[in-house]
Amino acid sequence: MDIAQYIEGILKIANLFLAITAGAIGLTLIRRSLRDAEMRAWKYLAAILILFAFQQLLGFLRAFGIYTSPFLTHVNVSLILLLLIYTLNIQLKVVK
Repeated sequence: MDIAQYIEGILKIANLFLAITAGAIGLTLIRRSLRDAEMRAWKYLAAILILFAFQQLLGFLRAFGIYTSPFLTHVNVSLILLLLIYTLNIQLKVVK
């Protein structure tokens, strides 16, 4: 084994911790945004963070050959993009 495979493995594990952190931040944002009416758009941003964590988890599983689903990864990314556009639209209305 060469050093590149070790670095790749370390980066994949670091990616998993990134996913866990993003999911935890997303759950915290959901709880916070339910209290304030002005943070209505942040509920969707929190959902985006949770979907991002799920996407990273799918990438981790695919990288180690545990589970592969190209259909699910494409649908998840499309849903993230749609929610992000909707969230930005809501936030622009709140600012105006």
